[in-house]
Amino acid sequence: MATDKGVLYLQFSIAEQRFALDVREVLEVLPRRALKPIAQAPAWVAGVLAHRGALVPVIDLSALSFGSPAPSRSSTRLVLVHYRGDPLRPDLPLGLVLEQATDTLRCPEHEFQPYGLDNDNAPYLGPVRQDGQGLVQRIRIDDLLPDTVRQLLYPPEPGQAPT
Repeated sequence: MATDKGVLYLQFSIAEQRFALDVREVLEVLPRRALKPIAQAPAWVAGVLAHRGALVPVIDLSALSFGSPAPSRSSTRLVLVHYRGDPLRPDLPLGLVLEQATDTLRCPEHEFQPYGLDNDNAPYLGPVRQDGQGLVQRIRIDDLLPDTVRQLLYPPEPGQAPT
């Protein structure tokens, strides 16, 4: 949804820090729902959601980023996004548990600038933008899952070689 006014972003919080997702990556925003846990998955993998006839893996972005799960609040949402991190399947649904995912922000993409840190353990943390409320950091969806977790959540289809 780029316009002359900029791109629309969904804002959310993790540990009282602000983050943003490009709404062009968002499939649907749902209330938080019960999930089926996945055995032997990292603690930040929240489980699987049965949604519209499909099983969608869900990760808790708070647990991934800072080690503690998102609190259960009325503003905590389950956001379904396009995950394009698998080269053989370029558009998979992925669920994200996000705190305070209730506001949007519209701004030009160029207002998000690199912040000078290279965090190999969190490649999904993108550039930042400063405004009157402080910093907001963009999340890169396709960089959320390390290869081992991607292969766990999206195993090869029959006849498909593992990536």
